[in-house]
Amino acid sequence: MMQPTYILAVRIARRWAISFTVGAAAVVLPGLPLAPCALAAQSVSDLLTAGDRESTARRSSAALGNFERAVKAEPTSYVALWKAAREAVDLGEFEKNAETRTALYERATDYARRAVAANSRDAEGHFQLARAVGRTALAASPRERVKYALEVRDEAFKALQLHPNHAGALHVLGVWNAEVMRLSGFSRAVAKAFLGGQVLGSASWAEAIRYMELAVAAEPNRLVHHLDLARVYRDAGRRNEARAAYQAALRTPFQDANDDQYRKSANEELRTLR
Repeated sequence: MMQPTYILAVRIARRWAISFTVGAAAVVLPGLPLAPCALAAQSVSDLLTAGDRESTARRSSAALGNFERAVKAEPTSYVALWKAAREAVDLGEFEKNAETRTALYERATDYARRAVAANSRDAEGHFQLARAVGRTALAASPRERVKYALEVRDEAFKALQLHPNHAGALHVLGVWNAEVMRLSGFSRAVAKAFLGGQVLGSASWAEAIRYMELAVAAEPNRLVHHLDLARVYRDAGRRNEARAAYQAALRTPFQDANDDQYRKSANEELRTLR
């Protein structure tokens, strides 16, 4: 039989193991586990905050690590998924090793698809999917590139349906039109006739310029918008406007992970502009 003193001690321990109050604050004693969902929510929140901090500092590798840990803790976290996709694309863009670059784009595409599955009613997931698929297409066969090109266009339009002034989606469509126009006439004809790419016929330099100008207007302080607008002007034969856009890119302050590379490209391309 338990001794009365022992029973009393057990009751007191149980009561104090729950919590005790100091002033108005309840303090949870060490050793008492929090509910798993509370721990997970706090962990994901902390990881997202840490990832945002690293992303703002333009440290994509560290940012991606935090966002991927958040995805591991909460596999359907929409925010963690689209932000992981964003950082993976940023890392892949100037990665010199082809296998590493391809793997990063594949990861980005997977995260973006999962983000859209988690929340199809927000523009950011569709934009990141368009961006990731567009990068993946660069290493694909001609037939696959047409398939990817159609998906890039569709996802960018979905983003704009949800957010009509989404600068990233406007940029994607500007580059999409430009890339189609940069194909040879023969390549476009083959794609339209044999690869199911009839929609490629809707591309034009006028649309490339229109979308890129809209992207710059929506986010005038983003260097990459000015850079790609300059490239579109250049390839469309509008050299004076291209020169002005390159100069604007060189004046724009850094904010994105690859802005130092973008500025270097703008400087080199401006020097060779005739």
